[in-house]
Amino acid sequence: MPLDTPLSVTDRLFFAELDRAGSERILKQALDGAEDGELFLEYRESEMISLDDGRIRSATFDATKGFGLRAVAGEAAGYAHSGELSEAALARAADTVGAVRQGRSGTLDVAPRATNARLYEDANPLARLDFGAKTTLLGEIDAYARARDPRVKQVMASMYGEWQAVQILRPDGTRVADIRPLVRLNVAVVVEQDGRRETGSHGMGGRFDYARIVTEDSWKAAVDEALRQALVNLDSVPAPAGEMEVVLGPGWPGILLHEAIGHGLEGDFNRKKTSAFAGLLGQRIAAPGVTVIDDGTLPDRRGSLTVDDEGTPTNRTVLIEDGVLVGFLQDRQNARLMGVAPTGNGRRQSYAHSPMPRMTNTVMLGGAQAPEEIIRSVKRGLYAVNFGGGQVDITSGKFVFSASEAYLIEDGRLGAPVKGATLIGNGPDSLTKVAMVGNDMALDPGIGTCGKQGQGVPVGVGQPTLKLAGLTVGGTAV
Repeated sequence: MPLDTPLSVTDRLFFAELDRAGSERILKQALDGAEDGELFLEYRESEMISLDDGRIRSATFDATKGFGLRAVAGEAAGYAHSGELSEAALARAADTVGAVRQGRSGTLDVAPRATNARLYEDANPLARLDFGAKTTLLGEIDAYARARDPRVKQVMASMYGEWQAVQILRPDGTRVADIRPLVRLNVAVVVEQDGRRETGSHGMGGRFDYARIVTEDSWKAAVDEALRQALVNLDSVPAPAGEMEVVLGPGWPGILLHEAIGHGLEGDFNRKKTSAFAGLLGQRIAAPGVTVIDDGTLPDRRGSLTVDDEGTPTNRTVLIEDGVLVGFLQDRQNARLMGVAPTGNGRRQSYAHSPMPRMTNTVMLGGAQAPEEIIRSVKRGLYAVNFGGGQVDITSGKFVFSASEAYLIEDGRLGAPVKGATLIGNGPDSLTKVAMVGNDMALDPGIGTCGKQGQGVPVGVGQPTLKLAGLTVGGTAV
């Protein structure tokens, strides 16, 4: 009996309801005269179970199926979608998107190259662990956290699982399929001491089965880390304010790189010249030693994809090399308009959304300095280990990020933890202030979700320990 492939699995999911030959005929007619486009078919199962204060507060399951049809002509794109898989619905969508190519006679762009890469398992995580086992695990997390320290007053934990199957059809007959698992475990702990309450949290996940995050060692480590952060915050003092040296820890602090710099390197913003980096290709925009990549090919990572949502295999794309801007992240439409090759970064939230250039796993590569050496080099500054929320303006590059765990650095030594620290700066400017790059590059634990134009997609970040000279810190100390 032949082994299942993503193409055969998705054929069974979609073409039991939809006639394949008829769909291909309608697609070809709809895109006649267009320069690009595709039929995107998607089936997705997802679940979320959450516990709060020892009780299951919510349990949801959702299954969706539908298509998105796109026709591209120059800078214009027509897009129609439906949750009904039928020739009639597809024909109505074709009438809608056909308006974008009226009066035009373009040449269809070449199809994405084929790939036999498989960056993750096809297994459906939702089918591997029953509901009872999941709720039992969340209860064990609650009990373990409370037993660890009497100051624990509240425990919140959640599990999320997803299984997405997609097939992408082009009018030249090319078909690409992918099957994508995704899981995540989150733990948050509230502690109280002498009337003061503080919170710590930790999460982990990726494109694999639940088995990797439900082992006792894994979930206990997540609880221990959340509790550690909460207890650190109990001893925190108000953060100082002013311009000072800032050291960013490895791993998750790469979210600042993602937001303040990564979005500005997406192709659409640069083609439209609304990015702070527009027109700077080939120029030095960062300190020597700064190399930033976007890598969608890392096995099992949350931001990785075997192929993007246009069918292009993902890549390891170098964006900044030794301080010089050398590339942007491209989907097919913006790549063609800019005269470059797509990089496999065309992503969409679901069949109801049109693709656009988005990050996958955005990482600054490691350097030569030991983290201890970087800390010792700081006379007075801030060491930011974890970040909460943040905001960035793509056009100006200005950003504000709040640190959820940070410490004073005094005379080359870590001092007291601080609360209420925010980092204020400008993305392009901050790149020039990188004074030291650590040798401890790490990836985040698999928790990132990126928002852009109302769409959210899973992403990854990473970086080594970094020293930035002269960054503005907003604080609460008086």
